[in-house]
Amino acid sequence: MATEIDFLRDQNQRLNEVLRRYQMEDFSKYSLVQEAVFKGDGDDTLKNTVVDRSFLAPLIIEYDKHLEELNGQLKYYKKQMGEMKLQFENVIKENERLHSELKDAIEKQLETFPFGTDMGSDIYTDDETVRNLQEQLQLANQEKTQAVELWQTVSQELGRLQRLYQEHMTEAQIHVVESQKQKTNQHFLETVTEQNVEIEQLRKQLRQAKLDLRVAAAKVEELTKVTENLQGQMQKKEEEMLSAQGREEASDRRSQQLQSSIKQLETRLCVAIQEATQLRAQKTHLEKRTRELQAKCNELENEKYEAIVRARNSMQLLEEANLQKNQAVLQEKQKEEDVEKMKETVSRLVQDAAMITRKEVANTRKQYSVQISRLTEELSALQMECAEKQSQIERAIREKKAVEEELEKIYHEGKVNESDYRKLEEMHQRCLVAERCKDDLQLRLKTAENKIKQLEINSSEEISRCQEMIRKLQDILESERENCGFVSEQRLKLQQENEQLQKETEDLRKIALEAQKKAKLKISTMEHEFSIKEHGFEVQLREMEDSNRNSTVELRHLLVTQQKAANRWKEETKKLTESAEIRISSLKSELSRQKLHTQELLSQLEMANEKVVENEKLILEHQEKANRLQRRLSQAEQRAASASQQLSVITVQRRKAASMMNLENI
Repeated sequence: MATEIDFLRDQNQRLNEVLRRYQMEDFSKYSLVQEAVFKGDGDDTLKNTVVDRSFLAPLIIEYDKHLEELNGQLKYYKKQMGEMKLQFENVIKENERLHSELKDAIEKQLETFPFGTDMGSDIYTDDETVRNLQEQLQLANQEKTQAVELWQTVSQELGRLQRLYQEHMTEAQIHVVESQKQKTNQHFLETVTEQNVEIEQLRKQLRQAKLDLRVAAAKVEELTKVTENLQGQMQKKEEEMLSAQGREEASDRRSQQLQSSIKQLETRLCVAIQEATQLRAQKTHLEKRTRELQAKCNELENEKYEAIVRARNSMQLLEEANLQKNQAVLQEKQKEEDVEKMKETVSRLVQDAAMITRKEVANTRKQYSVQISRLTEELSALQMECAEKQSQIERAIREKKAVEEELEKIYHEGKVNESDYRKLEEMHQRCLVAERCKDDLQLRLKTAENKIKQLEINSSEEISRCQEMIRKLQDILESERENCGFVSEQRLKLQQENEQLQKETEDLRKIALEAQKKAKLKISTMEHEFSIKEHGFEVQLREMEDSNRNSTVELRHLLVTQQKAANRWKEETKKLTESAEIRISSLKSELSRQKLHTQELLSQLEMANEKVVENEKLILEHQEKANRLQRRLSQAEQRAASASQQLSVITVQRRKAASMMNLENI
């Protein structure tokens, strides 16, 4: 028994050390991962949720105290068992000694007692007393056998109680481990609740981001409407500019016609000068006419110069409008390139995260392989100890066989007396008890090994589950944070783009107002001059309308592409929100499963407590039975003492009678 208890203590110590290592390693890993996550985000609020590394210290202290109390109870019960065994052995030895002494004394008295005819009546009375004494002895022997049987039953019940106590010890250890696991689960639930709070905050942020996106979309729609209005105004301005250009071209043609007419007049002047000799009378009239024509030419040249200046200004305005259009196209291309760059960066980040997770998985595999090797070494040591115990059991079996062979030899030789036969029976019973103890030890060893294996399997499974849960939660948090960062960046970009568009629209409005003012002034000045040339510009207007239609088609195509991109972004945001909701639902289902598991563990704890109470009741009942047996043994001892006193009195009387008979014969 002592060796078994030492062996179980060693196993308990080893299991405690292994559990502490696992708990410290898991906690260190969990804390390091959480610190890394918190450093990556830079949030001070989340760092306060990190758990201290000393949260398992009070659990270990309570567990050690509980083990010390149970060890003290074991020692106390062992002492009581040893005392009871010693008392029973002393009582059995004294009963056997008294029985043998009484038997020897009676046989000697019967042998030495002379039987005669005169002493018939005395012998008859002595025989009655002897019969009474023999009946009392038989009763005492029966009580002794009953006491021995009760002692055997009590010893069997005590063995069974020891088994129950050891099972209770193992169950208590399991309950302590389960309590530790419950506390870790509670801590994990607290962390999960904190993470749920964070997820709710992230949901709120997502909702705000959605609202911002909706506001931005509304602003974008307003801006598109404003841009459409501006484009319409620009088209009108372009049409006006084209009409102005047509008028300028008409004025150029007129100036060319005037120049040709001037040339004709010059030729006429030459002819007139040649004919001056002939037409001196008409000279004065022609000179006046030439002066008037020169004045008109000067006026036409001034008008031509002003028309050229106006045409140059209109060309500059058209070039500025084309530049703004090209800038808008370039900005759209830059936006598309930025979107592609963002997609590439997201893919790179995903690949980096996958590489980091693979490295972490490889490191954890190495650590767990080292731990598995340690456990295999400990199992090999346990197997060696089991082999040693099996060798001891085989030795005991061999000794038992040797004793049985000796008993058979003695039985065949026929040299066995009644006392020797009883001793042999006692030896046989002891052998049976030893066999039972051996079977009990083997069963205990098997149960202990099975429980150790179950504990190892359960601990490894729970550790793997916890690690998988932690990894999943960390991946979810990282993805949610990346999504939030991406949404915030998009929001900032949209705000910047909106501000730029607002600035551009304001600049365009200013330019448009200035252009309108200038155009109105020019139109008011040019309407009177170029009203005659409207019919010539209708063909040019039709050509410009065709070009304007083409430009409007291109602008509409650009607007359609922008709307498609906006719809794609909306669909991507919807998909992200749906994936986040699915992940949150999976986390809730896992939390419900863990709650059910904790409820099952609580029910098991209640059952174990009820078993402990029943075992205590059984121990009290067996203690009461042992006290009763002690009382009966004391009563049997008193009866045996009274019987021995009566026998001594009878022997004294017989001796006196024998001496009197001898004196009379002499």
